[in-house]
Amino acid sequence: MGKQEVKMICSYCGTGCGLIVEVEDNKIVKVRGDKESAVNKGQTCIKGSFAYNYVHAKERLTTPLIRKNGELQPATWKEALSFIAEKLTSFKKDFGPDSMSIFACARATNETNYVTQKFARAVLGMNNIDGCNRT
Repeated sequence: MGKQEVKMICSYCGTGCGLIVEVEDNKIVKVRGDKESAVNKGQTCIKGSFAYNYVHAKERLTTPLIRKNGELQPATWKEALSFIAEKLTSFKKDFGPDSMSIFACARATNETNYVTQKFARAVLGMNNIDGCNRT
């Protein structure tokens, strides 16, 4: 397949830096700043430059896990989502919405993080949201 360069916007935080991602055999091998980007003019933070290895990590989860009898067990998506909904409903009922919080993910898109905060406010009824993209 060979090496190719792909221009993209960094999704690590909300700044929107331009990146050039070098891909070889369908795997990211290098990331550098896009000098034509008006936002970062070729500069990147350490996360933008080096935090791409998670994309191809062998340890990455590929199926939901639920702890049963002290052990993490593979579950279906339906089972996992039902379990989560049950637990969140129970926590909200028993302890109130401010007993919970959500930690948003800098590796998610801005759109995903937007939906996360909407879920926290509209469904869970709380404003306790934080994220790692400010560190």
